[in-house]
Amino acid sequence: MSQNPQVKQEGGSVNSPGQIPNNNIRPGAQQPVQGQASNQPGTPQQQQQAQQQAQQQAQAQQQRRANPQFSPADLNRIVLEYLNKKGYHKTEAVLRVESSHTPTPPIAPQPSTNINRSIPDKQVQSNEKFDPEIYERGYSMLRTWVESSLDIYRPELYRVLYPIFVHCFLDLIYKNAKVEARRFFDKFAIDHEILHGTEINKLAGIGSIDHLEENELAKTFRKNTYVLHVTRTSLNLLLYFLHENEALGGSIMISLINRYIQPKIITGRVDTQIGEGSLDDGIKSAEEIEKFNSQPVKLGNLPMDPEYSKEVEVELKRRDDKEGVTEDTLVEEFSKLKKETEDSPARETLPLPQRTALDLKREIIAVRESRDKIKLDAIQASAPSVCMYTFHNTNNDLTTLEFNDDSTLIAGGFQDSYIKLWSLDGSPLTSILKNDEHSDENTRKLIGHSGSIYGLSFSPDNRYLLSSSEDKTTRLWSLDTYTPLVSYKGHNHPIWDVKFSPFGHYFATASHDQTARLWSCDHIYPLRIFAGHLNDVDTVEFHPNSTYVFTGSSDKTCRMWDISKGNTVRIFNGHTGPVNTMAVSPDGRWLASAGEDSIINIWDIGSGRRLKSMKGHGRNSIYSLAFSKEGSILISGGADNSVRVWDIKRGTNEAGPIPEPFPSQTDDPTTSINVNSKEKMEEIRRRKEVVPSADHLASFFTKRTPVYKVHFTRGNLVLAAGAFNV
Repeated sequence: MSQNPQVKQEGGSVNSPGQIPNNNIRPGAQQPVQGQASNQPGTPQQQQQAQQQAQQQAQAQQQRRANPQFSPADLNRIVLEYLNKKGYHKTEAVLRVESSHTPTPPIAPQPSTNINRSIPDKQVQSNEKFDPEIYERGYSMLRTWVESSLDIYRPELYRVLYPIFVHCFLDLIYKNAKVEARRFFDKFAIDHEILHGTEINKLAGIGSIDHLEENELAKTFRKNTYVLHVTRTSLNLLLYFLHENEALGGSIMISLINRYIQPKIITGRVDTQIGEGSLDDGIKSAEEIEKFNSQPVKLGNLPMDPEYSKEVEVELKRRDDKEGVTEDTLVEEFSKLKKETEDSPARETLPLPQRTALDLKREIIAVRESRDKIKLDAIQASAPSVCMYTFHNTNNDLTTLEFNDDSTLIAGGFQDSYIKLWSLDGSPLTSILKNDEHSDENTRKLIGHSGSIYGLSFSPDNRYLLSSSEDKTTRLWSLDTYTPLVSYKGHNHPIWDVKFSPFGHYFATASHDQTARLWSCDHIYPLRIFAGHLNDVDTVEFHPNSTYVFTGSSDKTCRMWDISKGNTVRIFNGHTGPVNTMAVSPDGRWLASAGEDSIINIWDIGSGRRLKSMKGHGRNSIYSLAFSKEGSILISGGADNSVRVWDIKRGTNEAGPIPEPFPSQTDDPTTSINVNSKEKMEEIRRRKEVVPSADHLASFFTKRTPVYKVHFTRGNLVLAAGAFNV
């Protein structure tokens, strides 16, 4: 008799019970009474009943063989599914932990090991791999662990949460768990709104698989690797924790890290590396960016018209002869300033209007002031002098400030839709119009916009002022008559910034509509539309040769645009927050950018690579940057009520001998604070907690005035301005 008989079931009938041998019955099960029924005496009716009972027991035995008793692991799985359906998540978590410590039994060679024979093996495996609730439990567990970590590791581990959060959400959407995905997003998105608010808003609109292909940010996350800089210790702690808690969702977290995150190990001690890696965290496709940034660019001086250049040289030589100067002549200074190189663009690249006598006079003044300026490029440089202008009683309505080129005027834009001009040297702002009632005053108010003023820019000849506003327009004002001349319309949203070209005539605007635009003063429509940023364009800056425009955006990148073609030629990717301000070195080779991530990045424009990052403003936004006339010193102003001085070449290939530190009194916060107040003592403590990077030279603190604007005069003196914070 066969030890493993084939039991066939057709129409509910079962083969003769005699074919089922007793040795196939599980120990402890009731033995069939078939043999007893045939040997025991009794009436035919009793024998028939005994035979029916034997058949029923045989049928039950057959069903037990077809559906054997469940193993402990199978029972645990069934109970876990039941608890999950009923919403008993805490009980389920405890059971998962307990079951994870149960040793796995050896695999038996029987084929009947599935939980439910009516479900195909493939479907059972799919259900085991995907459990929508496990994403929320796993992320919540990781988040709790990070928050309870030691202070020395917590800042690094916090940075792990954002990419895991994004990929948990996108994975749920991809697997069509829409309800669980929305619940997950609503529950944890608030944790990342401060640092990643812009991206969170873009992800919030994703609700189906189709959206994953339409949303650019989602495609970027799923098709690229997120680079995460961590110390080896922190990475080991993270992976060890996730492996220890695989049953609670750690396996899902490990899977996401393996697929989408690329840890980069930072060498050195943990306490010296906290925060450093965040500079380069994010989605990287370095090879593509480096290839893109290899496009040829011309960064030299724009050649001057030969006839105009001769006129300037003749006038400068005449002045040199009149003054009897033999060394450091004006002609030599002019040659250095306007020297052409192989890297200079063609003069025809930027069409300019005919030069006038006023341009000639302005050029001569600029050359003279450049020769007589204070030199800040010596090995032991002196700290630049800073003149701070504080504006009181602004009722927090002052939004922007701007100095003119010869540092005789300052303009302020207000939320009440007007612009106010102040004379810095005290001279009256006289109008050429007759019967002007305000000719004896040293302030002027310009009224014409219908929304808050966000950007201001003086023309190089100081005859015009540009203003950009919430009302979607840019206005050109005459500083001879203090009246509006032109209203430029084209943007569809508020305009955050406006900037005149170094040669005048052209200007650029940056807007909430995610574009920047190039204009000329004699056209009311834009000449170029620079589109490519993924968020607001917050700031705009011209290259010194005026053939390129730089834009800084809330998408955390800066771009360089060729105005002759309208194309992007450089992408500067490395900020972790919106970019508020930029400055280009006078020689046109380096770009400085800063913003809400409190970091100043220095970029080599030729290669598009970041040379270094400078820290010193704590966790406060940086509002303004300015290069000295030699390009060796950078000045920054920000929300921490300070003006800071930076050695731009320190830590680069062009660094010279390390200078001695400046006198300590410039860095002493008590020099500008009355230490008798408890509030002031707290301010001193907060300032001393900020540890700047090695290239920080000096800091100048105000009492309670955020620094909106910093500006180098032609003589290398620093002007700064801000509104007193009540």
